[in-house]
Amino acid sequence: MDFLLQINNLLTDQLGEFGPLIAVGVLGLVMILVTVAMMLNQPEDPLKKLKRDQAPKAQSSTKKERLRHRSRNEQLEKFATFLEPQDADELSAMQLKLRQAGYQSKDAVRFFHFAQFALGIFGLVLGVVYVTIIAADQQFDTQGTLIRVLGPGGVGYMLPKYWITRRVDTRKENITRGFPDALDMMLVCVEAGQSLDQSIVRVAKELRASYPDLADEFEVVAYEMKAGKDKDKVLRDMGTRCGVTDVSSFVTVMIQSASFGTSIAEALRVYAGEMRDKRVMRAEEAANKLPTKMTLATMMLTVPPLLVILVGPSAKGIMDLGSMGQ
Repeated sequence: MDFLLQINNLLTDQLGEFGPLIAVGVLGLVMILVTVAMMLNQPEDPLKKLKRDQAPKAQSSTKKERLRHRSRNEQLEKFATFLEPQDADELSAMQLKLRQAGYQSKDAVRFFHFAQFALGIFGLVLGVVYVTIIAADQQFDTQGTLIRVLGPGGVGYMLPKYWITRRVDTRKENITRGFPDALDMMLVCVEAGQSLDQSIVRVAKELRASYPDLADEFEVVAYEMKAGKDKDKVLRDMGTRCGVTDVSSFVTVMIQSASFGTSIAEALRVYAGEMRDKRVMRAEEAANKLPTKMTLATMMLTVPPLLVILVGPSAKGIMDLGSMGQ
């Protein structure tokens, strides 16, 4: 008991009133990390491997299941219930957001939650190291200690979410910027005699150097069409995956053109012209916003020096007169 009291007193002196609680939390985090590492390195059960190898390969359902789950991370499969939302709607929304950010992997949701978990624990460890080792000679109150320990953990946990949000916005902006050029190129291909499928493949190839995000989306569309997926479904998925209004309108135009039997080239010509006009209007809008944005910067950079130049000599003269009067 004396030994435990000495440890308790030492932790209280070094870390404050919550020193023992912080030590227990750090010990728990270390145990969690060790457990996760051991589970990741755990070999596969021989019985499961034997059953999988001896399963009848002639059944079509088994083939479909094997193709569906191929290339998934076997290590993260053990933590599927922990790293994936159990609600189907929440899981679908997270998958859509990651696809809009450009992450098309089947394990994207698991990697995202694993990154949140790992960075959160890493931030907590950094906070504890800072309080106990780097700033050991400083005395923090309870609130300061908790902020320095939990703050980095919260930042690490929110960092992947912030990164995905920024990626989605940047990708939407890149797709919006390159979509008018893609439509013009597709119109040229269609009028040259190529089908819509061949035009999409050609556009994806040509856009790779300038607009890689939009080229990726067209490549996905081309692969899905080659795989035999319904064209309307493929185009709708593209509009949902991009999350851009212009792409969704383009998908609607293409589906209606195919449904009513009108010319795809004519529909592309009209819609491409609208996209060019819309790009010009966006450029004019940005140009009209520029003077307003520059006004604040101009005032901040010019008004203070101007006040110093104009008011400074007068203020100096008043101060000199005041000193002479005294």
